[in-house]
Formats: sequence, structure tokens, C-alpha cells
Amino acid sequence: MNKYRYFILLDYNGSAFHGWQIQPNSTTVQGTINHAISTLLREEINLVGCGRTDTGVHAKNFIAHFDSAKDNLQETNLAFKLNAFLPREIVIHKLTKMHNEAHSRFDATERTYKYYISLKKDPFNFDYSLRVDQNLDIEAMNNAAHKLFDYIDFTSFSKVDTDAKTNNCLIKKAEWNKADDLLIFTISADRFLRNMVRAIVGTLLDVGKGKLTVNEFCQIIEAKDRCEAKSSAAGNALFLALVKYPYAI
Repeated sequence: MNKYRYFILLDYNGSAFHGWQIQPNSTTVQGTINHAISTLLREEINLVGCGRTDTGVHAKNFIAHFDSAKDNLQETNLAFKLNAFLPREIVIHKLTKMHNEAHSRFDATERTYKYYISLKKDPFNFDYSLRVDQNLDIEAMNNAAHKLFDYIDFTSFSKVDTDAKTNNCLIKKAEWNKADDLLIFTISADRFLRNMVRAIVGTLLDVGKGKLTVNEFCQIIEAKDRCEAKSSAAGNALFLALVKYPYAI
């Protein structure tokens, strides 16, 4: 039976989910959407995402693909039906029929994450940012972040016992910017390791607090040992923001 490939563009609030990837006895984004599409199309659907997000992490412009025996899906109508079926934490923006070799994960050339730090108590953003009470040395944090460009092996910022074949990543952007009472970390790379962004942010925060020097930050990377890096920053303030491909979607 012929199969036809479709890409979906979606956003999700990760607060209600144990991450993207299906896990036993856990509610996940992938599992929730799988069930919705399978029910509507009356065939078993297995989504493939552009990457994984941890428990509580959010995503904007997330890309996933699935194969269907149906080659005439009314893409706009299916998106509408899915949004009516899915919980409020997930929204499907678009479905696009692609060539059968297109792959949401392996074809992605760049991924961008953003992490939000709240510099003052704010009742309207505490769910989606990390509150930091003390003053941070943003210049030192940026100096340390720019050192990421000098390395490719980020074992020190990866979870252990993962199925990754390599811990090498090409960092293309890493910078802190202040916007009113928010401090935003933006990082782009060709790929990321599990827990990598949160581990980097947690370690950079120790630079900003004066607990680590920029040289010590570099030594942590060079150690290639997760035990050397600091605690991971909380997941609720992390967003997958953008995924790039060599073709239009």
C-alpha cells in the first residue's frame, strides 16, 4: 500500500506533558497527537518529531511528520478538526503534503531555543520564566556563552546513557539579551543533546552570579563530564522556538 507523507506545524504548552516522546504510562505530546490523527483518519499514525523536549518544556513552530494511506487529505480541514479534538495545550497551525523522502528530524539544518529569566516578581509570567532574585553579570554570561563557539563536544551538558551516536554539535548562535524585565537566552545549533540547553543555562547562571569564571566555564566543557556542569535550569522557561529546513514547508 502506498503511503503519503505530511508535515505538521504546531505549538504546544509542555506544562501538562512528560515531554514530546512517547513513554510508558505517561501523557506526552507525541502520544496525544498520534491518538488524535489516528482517530480522525481511522488508521494507525506514528508521528516523527523534529526533536525531543523534556518534561514541562514548550515549543513554538515545532515540526513533525506522519505517513498516511490517504493522498487527498484536505489539509486545512484536517488541521481544523485536529484543533477541535486536541487539548487546549496543543495547536496545529498547518499540514503540508511533502515528498516521501522528506524527514522532520533528519532534514532539519538548524534548531533555535529560547530561555526566559524574569528579573522581577511578575504574576503574569512566572509559569513561563525562571525568577532570579539577585543581580546577574550579563556581560560575563555573554562572554561565557560566546566560548561555546570554540567547542563541538558538549558531553558535559548532556544527559548520560542516551542513544546519541555523537555528542558533537555546531553552535551557530548563543547570546543573552535584556528586554524590559526579562533576560532571554537564544541558542541555535545544528543539533542539541538531551538536556543540553538547560544544563548550559544553569551553568551560565552560575557565571552571572559570580560563582564561576569564564575560564572555569571553559574547563567544564573541556572536562567532557556531566558531573562537572552545574544543575540544569528549570524546564518551564525553555521554548523550542524555530526549526529550519533546506526546503519550504
